[in-house]
Amino acid sequence: MYKRKLYLFGLLSTFILIIALASAAVTAHLTRANLEQSQLAQSLLSEHQELSSTSYRLFKQLTDELIFGKGANQANVRNKQEKIDQSITRIKKFELAQREALGLDATQGSVEDTDELEALIAYIVSEFRDIAQLNDSTPLHEQERLHTLLESTIDNQFREAINAAVVRQGKVVSRINASIDTLNTSIVWFTIILGAITCPFILLGCYWLFNALYHPLTVIRTGTDAIASGNYHYRLPETLDDEFTDLVKALNSMIARLAEHEDKASAYRKQLEYDVETRTRALQEVNNKLTQLDAKRRQFMADVSHELRTPLTIIRGEAQVTLRQKSATNEIYQETLHTILEQSVKLSKLVDDLLLLARAEMHEFTLDVAEYSLKSLLNEQIALWQKIVKPRVISLKWNIDSVDKSQTVIIDKDRITQALTILIENASKYSTEHAPITLAVDENDHWVNIHVIDISEGISSSDLEHIFERFVRLKRKGDGMGLGLSIAKAIAEAHGGKLVATSTLGKGSTFTLSIKKANNNKPLAAFEETTFSEVPNNERQP
Repeated sequence: MYKRKLYLFGLLSTFILIIALASAAVTAHLTRANLEQSQLAQSLLSEHQELSSTSYRLFKQLTDELIFGKGANQANVRNKQEKIDQSITRIKKFELAQREALGLDATQGSVEDTDELEALIAYIVSEFRDIAQLNDSTPLHEQERLHTLLESTIDNQFREAINAAVVRQGKVVSRINASIDTLNTSIVWFTIILGAITCPFILLGCYWLFNALYHPLTVIRTGTDAIASGNYHYRLPETLDDEFTDLVKALNSMIARLAEHEDKASAYRKQLEYDVETRTRALQEVNNKLTQLDAKRRQFMADVSHELRTPLTIIRGEAQVTLRQKSATNEIYQETLHTILEQSVKLSKLVDDLLLLARAEMHEFTLDVAEYSLKSLLNEQIALWQKIVKPRVISLKWNIDSVDKSQTVIIDKDRITQALTILIENASKYSTEHAPITLAVDENDHWVNIHVIDISEGISSSDLEHIFERFVRLKRKGDGMGLGLSIAKAIAEAHGGKLVATSTLGKGSTFTLSIKKANNNKPLAAFEETTFSEVPNNERQP
């Protein structure tokens, strides 16, 4: 499209140039023709003047012949006649050419007057010859014929003819000069008019052509500025001239690719920021956990040191007191040894409990599992504890539709018995005096749940969050070291189960030991290698 505009502008400019050149050529031709006619008219005028001068000299010489004799100046006379003939010939030639160029109206009488002038000159010469041949003895100034020739014919007719020819030719020259002036004036006005017409057109054409080129360049520059500023959603219009279409498409394609790269880079940055934030949050959580674990570790070491120090202090104190006595009886020694043995048993139990928990944390808590009847196990534990807490009533409730289906479980009997012992002992220790203890059994899709329910003051929600931590002893009755519930929880988790606690202040507490059903458990060989693992958080607590 832009090429067409260039072609159109070039054609129109060429047309104007052709008009100007044609006008110049026509003007030059007319000027040349006028100059030629002016030169021809000037030549005619000069020839008429030369003819007049030559004729008068001829007439003078002929007069001298009359005065001085017939043989005087014959050579000059013949020379002047030849010049007159040549001049008249040239005048006729020029007048014919002038008539042909200017037309009959402009040269009316020129050729005819020349013929008459030629005849008049011939007549005058003939009169001079005739007068000379008469040999009249009358004085010349008295000769009537000569006087008529000189006065009338030469002074009047010849002079008037010559003057008329000169005047006529002068008018032709003036007319030609006027024509040249008119032509020059026309040329000037034509040039002014042509310039007045073409100059605005050329200026408008240049302005139009410049805008036609400048607009696409402006659009492209705007697009490149948008790209440079990062506006990758900007698109250049594809409505420009054909010469710019490929460039615009290439730029739009480049912008699209840059936008795609920028979107990907932005997505990568956001993903990176999200990953960094996630990792930072995870690191903070891990750091918080490590801080908490470190605090627990320090507290654990302090508690262990305290718990170990107490029996060791008693053992050392009893031994020192006994050894200071110079005459101690056997009863005193026996009492000291009994105390030392009692504290050693407590110390041994504490070490065993700590070792169990350490193995659980190091995933080295192995189980010796086998198939057992849950109903028999619970009945056995209830009978044993009924003897220990004889004033209380320990009852067992089955909330299972099909007891036969759920009564067989794959467990480590000793460890489960240890966990149940801890739960029943806590229920007996912290519940209201003589209040009954209930063991309720139910099931859901995957679990068999054993609920140990007591009637007591209950546990506050703030204490309930820490009840399974080591060495945590609430302000309740009992002299334990605070490891029982931690051990019971570790045993439950080692079986792939869980231990949770719920409590209502003033009503009592419920500890629920959940064990997976036998038909959902792993094969027996696999359970023999089972180690400690956490219970999935998405499992619903009973």
